Amino acid sequence: MSRSLDIPSLEKIDTLAQELALLQSKGQRRIAFLGSRHVPVVAIHLVELISRALAQEGHSLVTSGSQGVNAAAIRGVLEVAPSQLTVLLPQSFDRQPKEIRDLLATVIHLIEKPENDDMSLPIASSLCNQEIISRCDQLICFAFHDSETLLSSCRSAEEMGKVVSLFFFD
Repeated sequence: MSRSLDIPSLEKIDTLAQELALLQSKGQRRIAFLGSRHVPVVAIHLVELISRALAQEGHSLVTSGSQGVNAAAIRGVLEVAPSQLTVLLPQSFDRQPKEIRDLLATVIHLIEKPENDDMSLPIASSLCNQEIISRCDQLICFAFHDSETLLSSCRSAEEMGKVVSLFFFD
């Protein structure tokens, strides 16, 4: 009795090969970290650990300046390699929450977007995420299943051919 096998398309095989090659490469990568502002404490420690390890391996990290996942990534990199971190803010520094400003003040490569101050935060964040993705080789994202802005950013990164690692809290 013969059975047919569902063979993936060549496009999917090429994409998988590209992703595996990037993950196995010893070269330095530009890795973006994006994620939710509201994060379980255990996840905060995990993000700090991952970002610290990647920075120790010599990779450059880029993220945004919000609390939660992004702040954890910032803290992790600042511990070992502050010069390998770039933080893009969706709006000007003054528009950032007071709780995060002290941390952001220690970042060497901090990029503000005061031209977005008149926009709503979700729109400015979406634009910021797109710029972050354009600067990276790989995206690591921590989100909830209803995190529309983050999930949209992941889809956009995949469409741009970036390696995307998406982790869900729920």
